[in-house]
Amino acid sequence: MFKKLIPLCVLAAFCMSLTEPPAKGKHQKVIIGYVGGYKGLANTYNIAAEKLTHINYAFVNVQHNRAVLGNEATDTVNFRHLNALKEKNPALKIIISIGGWAWSENFSDAVLTDTSRTAFATSAVDIVRKYKLDGVDIDWEYPAIPGEEGNIFRPEDTQNYTLMFQALRSSLDTLEKAVGKHLYLTCAVGGSKDFVDHTEMGKAAQYLDYVNLMTYDNYGGPVAGHHTSLYASKAYAAHGSADSTVQWFHAAGVPYSKLVMGIAFYGRGAIVADTSKRGLGDAVIKTTHGGGYTFLKDSLVNKKGFQEFHDETAKAAYLFNPTTHVFITYDDEWSVKNKCAYVISHNMGGVMFWEYDSDLKQYLLDQINKTLP
Repeated sequence: MFKKLIPLCVLAAFCMSLTEPPAKGKHQKVIIGYVGGYKGLANTYNIAAEKLTHINYAFVNVQHNRAVLGNEATDTVNFRHLNALKEKNPALKIIISIGGWAWSENFSDAVLTDTSRTAFATSAVDIVRKYKLDGVDIDWEYPAIPGEEGNIFRPEDTQNYTLMFQALRSSLDTLEKAVGKHLYLTCAVGGSKDFVDHTEMGKAAQYLDYVNLMTYDNYGGPVAGHHTSLYASKAYAAHGSADSTVQWFHAAGVPYSKLVMGIAFYGRGAIVADTSKRGLGDAVIKTTHGGGYTFLKDSLVNKKGFQEFHDETAKAAYLFNPTTHVFITYDDEWSVKNKCAYVISHNMGGVMFWEYDSDLKQYLLDQINKTLP
C-alpha cells in the first residue's frame, strides 16, 4: 500500500519548529509590577495580566533564618488567585519578593554562614515549589548599611549578599530540573551610590536575571525635590537621579540588559516655606502623604488649587498649591514615556513599578505598554 506523501513545505515547517526557540510573549522588555499581599487579600481581580510580564508578590518574611509566609492564610489565597491570572496571560510569571522595608531586619543573620544560607535558600525555593510559582526576588533593605531602625547589618553582609544569590540560584536550578521550566532570581536594590559601594553587584549579577532599581524615594533631600526624576534638576542640588543610579550599577558590573528601571505609581508630599512660589527647591517644613497616581490625576492635577509643572531638565512632574504650600512629586504619563525611552535607548531589561494598587485605573501601566516594545 502506498504511503501518502507529505508536501515539502509542510515537512520544512515541521523541521523548523523543532529548532526554533519558543515564541516570546507579547513584550520584549519586562514589565514587572509589585502586588502587595502584606495588607491581606490582594485585589487580583483588578490586575490587567496581559499588560505585565512578571508580578512580584510583596512580601515574604525572614524569620529564624528562613523565608516564611507572614500571613499564610491570605498569602496562600493570593497565590492561587495570582496563578489564575495565567489563564489571561500564559506567559505571566509570579515571583515571591522576600523582605521589603519592614521585613529586612533578619537578612544579615539568615545569610551569615554557609549553613544558614543553604537553609534560607531551601526555604525560599520550597515556597516556590509548594505553590507552583516562578521564582524569587530579594528586597533586602539594606546589606551592610542601615535600613529601618533596629535592622541588623554588619560588614560581612557585602560578601554574604553575593553568596546568598549563589545559594538561591543553586536551589532554583535543582527545582528547574524537576519542573522543566526556567525559574527567576531577581533583586530590588536601593537607588543610592551607598548601596552600590556596600555590595558586589558585578559578582552578584551572574546569578540574577534582573536587578530592579528602586529609582524612587531617593533624590530630594532637605529641600522639596523630585523623588523619582530621570535626570538631576537644575532647581536644586540633587544627590542622584534614575540616570545616575543606572550608571552606578552598570559601572559596578551589571549589564544594562539586566537593569530594570523603577517607576513610582505614587507621589510623595511636603509642606514648604510660605514664601515658595512653585515649591521645587524650597525648604521643607514637614512631609505629607502624596497619594497614588489615580488619585492625583483624577482629583488634584490642576484642581483644588494645585497646578501641575514639568521639570524639562529632570523629566519629572510635580504639583504645587500656593495657598496651602503643599508640594507633591510623582511620575505621570509624560515622565514615564521619557523613562521608557531611556530604557530602550540603553537596552535595559525593562521597567518595574511600586505598586499596582496605587494606579488602579492603569494610567501609567497603559503608558508603559504604549511605549515599550
